[in-house]
Amino acid sequence: MPIERVAIIGAGMAGLTAALSFARHGIACDIFEEADALVEVGAGLQVSPNASRVLSTLGVLGRLEAVWTEPERIALVSGMSLRPLAHVPAGRFARERWRAPYGVLHRATLQKALLSAVEQDPLCTLHLDTPVREDAQGSLPRITGKTYPLIVGADGVWSSLRASIPHSPKPDFSRNVAWRFTIDQSAAPSWLAANQVTAFLGPSTHVVAYPLKEVGGFNIVAIASGISPGETWDAEASEAQRAMLLSQFHRWDRRIADLLAKAERPTFWPLYEVSTGRWHNGRDRVLIGDAAHAMMPFAAQGASMAIEDAFMLANRVAGSLPLAQALSAFESERTGRIARVRARGLFNRFAYHARGPLRFGRDIVLSLRPPQSLAADLDWLYGFRPE
Repeated sequence: MPIERVAIIGAGMAGLTAALSFARHGIACDIFEEADALVEVGAGLQVSPNASRVLSTLGVLGRLEAVWTEPERIALVSGMSLRPLAHVPAGRFARERWRAPYGVLHRATLQKALLSAVEQDPLCTLHLDTPVREDAQGSLPRITGKTYPLIVGADGVWSSLRASIPHSPKPDFSRNVAWRFTIDQSAAPSWLAANQVTAFLGPSTHVVAYPLKEVGGFNIVAIASGISPGETWDAEASEAQRAMLLSQFHRWDRRIADLLAKAERPTFWPLYEVSTGRWHNGRDRVLIGDAAHAMMPFAAQGASMAIEDAFMLANRVAGSLPLAQALSAFESERTGRIARVRARGLFNRFAYHARGPLRFGRDIVLSLRPPQSLAADLDWLYGFRPE
């Protein structure tokens, strides 16, 4: 018999999606969030078809389509010369090939849409300003007066619940940081295309740019080596840190280097990865999203994997298997897919950051690949159907 109630630690995208996914099966959810308000964190976000398909099933996609942008393509461009190298078609092509859209939007837009759906669902209850750290199974009944046969750790890369799961993954700083800022459309240079996601490729670094309707301009993210400021997603950059960033782009096309140098109030976040390990304790606790498998953003799949996790966990738990077996089946299904996404990210990192002769070889190979061929390479990723 399916369980009747679940506790979810964390009200980010993974936690809110999990709540809606469980409620879809008639399972009540209490979501516990240590922040006293769900405030905007981060900037832009790419939602690929594998995730938008889930959001459509949960009734959230329509709220996003009204405000997001569906880029016509994902373009790869030389950061050294601004010469186009290759592209994967998106826009209408994505809807036709993968039967779901590819959109870009502000992270806060997705969070607000998920939060609104949670607040309207009678099976979901959000508890703000309610940290849950050690002894979750003991502390939660004192907060709500209820017991929970399952506790879901959706509390991110620095998860507290993870410590209670034997042989669970461990976080580690990747020695890379992601710098981010936005620029207004009126100040955007003509070489920033407003109809695409553009990845500018360069030695050991890369820059991603795409339009954001919500800010009336562009979201810019630069991935480079850096020093971790600690457990934060939104650190202010010092002059020394900005100098460290700019020094890594000195060989790039001057137009990109100037854009980075003129960035107003750039922030950055340390890129942490989480090792392989157990996601559940075999009884009543399970991890999803970054708590289970935080990864580098080279495949732009962090949010999408968290959304998939949440949906598939609820499907498994609501099925016919006993809870312990359902958790094992969920972990087995997801670890295989996560491993493949990690491998794709490592491949992208190698290709994006190629140096010397490898860079020239990469450019030649990419120029020979037709867009439809590059799209076919992503069928396993974007065409995934978690049902």
